[in-house]
Amino acid sequence: MEIRQLGRSGLRVSALGLGTMTWGRDTDEHEAAEQLRAFLDYGGSLIDTAAIFGDGDSERVIGGLLNTLTPRDQVVLASKAGMTTTGANNSRGNLLKDLDESLKRLRTDYLDIWMVQRWDASVQLEETLTALELAVSSGRVRYIGISNFSGWQTARAFTLLERSIPLSITENEYSLLNRSVEAEILPCAAEVGLGVLAWSPLGRGVLTGKYLNGVPADSRGASPHLGPFVSPYLEPRARQIVQAVAMAADGLGSAPLEIALAWVRDAPGISSAIVGARSAAQLRGILRVDEIELPAVVRSALDDVSAQ
Repeated sequence: MEIRQLGRSGLRVSALGLGTMTWGRDTDEHEAAEQLRAFLDYGGSLIDTAAIFGDGDSERVIGGLLNTLTPRDQVVLASKAGMTTTGANNSRGNLLKDLDESLKRLRTDYLDIWMVQRWDASVQLEETLTALELAVSSGRVRYIGISNFSGWQTARAFTLLERSIPLSITENEYSLLNRSVEAEILPCAAEVGLGVLAWSPLGRGVLTGKYLNGVPADSRGASPHLGPFVSPYLEPRARQIVQAVAMAADGLGSAPLEIALAWVRDAPGISSAIVGARSAAQLRGILRVDEIELPAVVRSALDDVSAQ
């Protein structure tokens, strides 16, 4: 798998990252181990999690696998903080508490990447950013970032930290079904040198084509806790895009998910596309995108049909 530089930082990450949102809840420890093993076999290095995932269970599962399946220093471990069950809390105290608890669950002394997961209008940004500075200066974090910030929020955060410990990463949703980051986030990241991690590059699973004939009973869309996450992309416009992806896949002899993922992976400015799967078998299918390179004419056609 291709290894890419994360923006202008000195950190390098795999072009595909392993998402672990369902680990410890829908994905048990055995299945998680199989997924991690498959990911490492394909040359992947970036593991993405968050304190809120599974109420900490995702991090606990990862912590049980580190130094068992792979040496800690052979992976790039990214986590996020600040989210609670009722919303964001980006106070310095809460963020640093989240960090300490994440490190305990992950059984590690440091995170390669630590991000504030969402904007919190109730806390001064300056206070939030001091938590990131303290995390780096204390040695608990190597590189810092933000997630799900808007364009102006990203620019403001970068500017405030520019003279101390600069931001290195922004993580945002990006797929053929949601290209909103192209308006401000990607140009901002390119201008200031942020690496971009793209979450949900398969449009929350919809771009696999599995929902074209309804919602499968065993899918995330049918899950009580993930159904609302998927449903925004089950509308007519999304269906047209999915059909175009399926047509392109048929013409290239590939799976729709390979086409959709390759489009994000190779989009200008993207450092890594974060992928998740229900099973190791499904993940191996996703990782085969490493062998796919989209012809320019196909990328252009998908650009046109998915333009927002």
